[in-house]
Amino acid sequence: MDNKIIYITKADIKKLRNLIAGVKMSGSKSRADLDALEKELNRAKVVNPKRIPEEVITMNSKVRLCDLASGEEMIYTIVYPSDANMEHNKISVLAPIGTALLGYRVGDVVEWTVPSGVRSLKIQEVLYQPESVGDFEL
Repeated sequence: MDNKIIYITKADIKKLRNLIAGVKMSGSKSRADLDALEKELNRAKVVNPKRIPEEVITMNSKVRLCDLASGEEMIYTIVYPSDANMEHNKISVLAPIGTALLGYRVGDVVEWTVPSGVRSLKIQEVLYQPESVGDFEL
């Protein structure tokens, strides 16, 4: 995650802020995943869902990525925690990679720290973005 401008829809930011508040109100101790997502949301440019560029990763977007170190390609869908399922490549927005990808666009390189060092993924393609097909309520 860096200082590049990221884009979040009004609908997504509202749901994500509610998610963060709900987890915090449940009595959970301070969580780095919530803090990281909140930091990203605080710096995001909020846009109307009908105006978000179709190459931007929003909630429930399915994206093709390339690991710059290995050349491996992968496809993930960024989802809310209750919908996360690694068997189906559905990554929670609270997972480091989910938080790192949200709001970025095709061509961007996203980096984040993992136990073995820094991992860099290039966003190759947004295969599905709900807003681009008129699904504004996901």
